[in-house]
Amino acid sequence: MYDQPRYKPLAPSPLWADGRASRPPVGGTVAHSEGTLADSSSGRLGQVASEPEEPSENDNAQRRTWTLPFLERGQQRFGIFCAPCHGDAGDGDGMIARRGFPHPASFHSDRLRNASDEHLYAVITRGYGAMYSFGASVPPDDRRAIVAYVRALQLSRNARLADVPGDARQALERSPR
Repeated sequence: MYDQPRYKPLAPSPLWADGRASRPPVGGTVAHSEGTLADSSSGRLGQVASEPEEPSENDNAQRRTWTLPFLERGQQRFGIFCAPCHGDAGDGDGMIARRGFPHPASFHSDRLRNASDEHLYAVITRGYGAMYSFGASVPPDDRRAIVAYVRALQLSRNARLADVPGDARQALERSPR
């Protein structure tokens, strides 16, 4: 297909009555990049900022509304879309990285623990560095669920004893170290 006879886009063509090589879309065709990102050919709004976005005031308010089914959905979607590179624990040691691809950042690093939920959501949507965009393949609600699960992973490695409910705290204090 690379070395076949063809016309360049917008070149004149004797094959069609209107003389154009580029054909108008068939009726009912839906553009792939539709919506807020449709103005660019890549579907991106522009270069993703290298610095994390500022945390918003409602980050913590949104986290309080996360439910167990929502976190379970995030865990499932994380396992499908993120774990191959980031690893099941989010430490950047997934199967893809073990086989030679550059290791992604660990979600347990200070930089990503301090990043806002919006930053993580934007990276899932638009990609970052070697990570490509998942905006077209992961629906917005699933992206939010993945962010929630990443926060749960981060908390699992960095929780304080004071974060544990009273009855569970007593059981932890009794358990051998």
